[in-house]
Amino acid sequence: MQSFRTELENPLVEKDIIDLERKIRLFREGKLQEDKFKSLRLARGVYGQRQQGVQMVRIKLPFGRLTTKQLLRISDISDEYSTGNLHLTTRQDIQIHFVSLDRTPELWAKLEQDDITLREACGNTVRNITASPEAGVDPNEPFDVSPYADAAFEYFLRNPICQDMGRKFKVSFSSSDSDTAMAYMHDIGYIAKVREVNGKLERGFKVMLGGGLGAQPVLAEVAYEFLPEDQFIPFMEGVIRIFDRYGERNNRNKARFKYLMNKFGKEEVMRLVEEEAKAFKVHSFQVDKTKDYTPAIPAPQEIPDYIIEDTDKYNTWLKTNVFKQKQEGYYGVYLKIPIGDISSVTARKLAPLVKNFAADELRVTQSQNLLLKCVREEALPYVFAELDVLGLAEPGFNSVADITTCPGTDTCNLGISNSTNFTKVLENVVVQEYPELLFNRDIKIKISGCMNSCGQHGMADLGFHGSSIKNGKNVLPALQVLVGGGTLGNGEGRIANKVIKVPSKRGIDVLRYVINDYNENKQEGEKFYAYYDRQGKDHFYQLLKPLADLTTLAPEDFVDWGHQEEFATAIGVGECAGVMIDLVATLLFESDEKLEWAEEAFADKRFADAIYHSYTAFISTAKALLLDKNVKCNTQSGIINDFDTNYVAEGIFKFEPDFKSVVLQLNQNEPTDAFAKEYLSQSQLFLHEASRYRQEELGKPAPQPLKYEA
Repeated sequence: MQSFRTELENPLVEKDIIDLERKIRLFREGKLQEDKFKSLRLARGVYGQRQQGVQMVRIKLPFGRLTTKQLLRISDISDEYSTGNLHLTTRQDIQIHFVSLDRTPELWAKLEQDDITLREACGNTVRNITASPEAGVDPNEPFDVSPYADAAFEYFLRNPICQDMGRKFKVSFSSSDSDTAMAYMHDIGYIAKVREVNGKLERGFKVMLGGGLGAQPVLAEVAYEFLPEDQFIPFMEGVIRIFDRYGERNNRNKARFKYLMNKFGKEEVMRLVEEEAKAFKVHSFQVDKTKDYTPAIPAPQEIPDYIIEDTDKYNTWLKTNVFKQKQEGYYGVYLKIPIGDISSVTARKLAPLVKNFAADELRVTQSQNLLLKCVREEALPYVFAELDVLGLAEPGFNSVADITTCPGTDTCNLGISNSTNFTKVLENVVVQEYPELLFNRDIKIKISGCMNSCGQHGMADLGFHGSSIKNGKNVLPALQVLVGGGTLGNGEGRIANKVIKVPSKRGIDVLRYVINDYNENKQEGEKFYAYYDRQGKDHFYQLLKPLADLTTLAPEDFVDWGHQEEFATAIGVGECAGVMIDLVATLLFESDEKLEWAEEAFADKRFADAIYHSYTAFISTAKALLLDKNVKCNTQSGIINDFDTNYVAEGIFKFEPDFKSVVLQLNQNEPTDAFAKEYLSQSQLFLHEASRYRQEELGKPAPQPLKYEA
């Protein structure tokens, strides 16, 4: 376990891993509160499973990019610490399951040897930055968004402004107006744009703000039709700072940024972002143009002998899984990965094929598949033949037969009914009964194990999420059916409407009813969403109503897909974001820890970071004292105001002119050496006096006013 300390070159990474190891030990010894420990491990990619005593580890792959060397490393890690399975996610991560908590620091250290991180893959942080998988080879892209996605990942990793927000924050970069990174469903979504200024093309982004899925999906609003490229980082910083200060923290069901947008309105949010500008670490951000993100073209290889057993399958595969890149003579190849699961054995066999006949860069797609880039035209038949041997040449990428799903009740605490086995059955129905739908990219089917939309059912043309139905004294697994969602392009999208709930085993008939109805009644050239609009929600309710009839239940309806035992609901506590810690002593300890980070940042001349760590220490200290008075604290801004009301107005603490003015010097000053030093000193003094005050309160001596000045 100690060996990683000498093998890692990055001292920040080493510190992270040593800290995780130390906190696990303290947790095991009963010296660290469970909720506090949970928050820490989530921010390090370690997530509790449905099964007790094991963890899911989420491996963070910025914009889904990985090399064959990294793929092999992850495969080795999965074999050694997990089950040998790699699960591709809709956020372009890879997850492994059934990992022992005590082995996670060692696992992380081995991943970092190939520049793979777990940091901030879960928890109340900026989650993995996603991007169009085709970025860099997309024939329709104005420019490659990969450098911008990577810059955002680097800038906000370990950034103090987003380490302990009210909830997670999601960002995407789309390479073109096709919006394959789905800007409309993100907290911030960037779409590549160019405009002509004085005869020169200028890069920038259309910016979408305040979108999100979950149980209550919301479409993003347009923040900018065109934001110059050097402003995408400052804008993102401003939005996150506002979210951190004003976002809900107690009621996690209302804690996403979309609810803050609804509460304040877009114009007020934009005004608050502008108000933060003086405190930004940078006011203009230039992406490093010297760093080349273009996939390395593979050297010509002699093509070995091969046999294509099924030429019809090959021709279908060429039409559905292969596209011409913007690089002349090269092709992108999509690998359809059923339910997003690929074994380590298959991954190892795939790696040399990629290295020899494609660019040494794979991309995980938002549909839980893989994309190979820069395959030469003459190599396509051989690549198909080799992929077919591995079971990775199934046609129908991004078609009706390419269904997105989350793990559901296989591993997730929040899963209500099974989604993975249902997905397998449904894909088989499409292939066997509707083979023409392998060519149909108009209709997307997405499935989640619960209402939280990890499988993105809320934006599906035909979506399902796990549920249950009570029938007398019995409970049976069910599916909520949603219809009419989808991606329209250029930041526009549609939210699917809930239509009806049916027993899970009748889900395949939902597909048959909907597809048959569409085929029989659609107008020429009519897309599915237009058909849904023309027919209306009630048409689909009446169409599917017979499937909801519980008077015709059979014994198999009480058994979920992939199970043999009778269904029973068993929902645990979700960990999609950290749990708040409400013990006063723990909060004061947190303040002390944050001030240590502030001192380190100041010593490194990272003055903006030092200031923000000092700010979060102010907040944590004030919250601790408010909780001593049983004052409910929903937001950071609320904590600031409540402290003035309950402590400053009462004369217990004296701030000039008030606590709010002292704390919010944060956004009134540029991040200079002098201000960082003074602000840190004020925060340290506040913690010292707050700790003394609380000790006196426990002994109940009369407190003396404590004075601070802005």
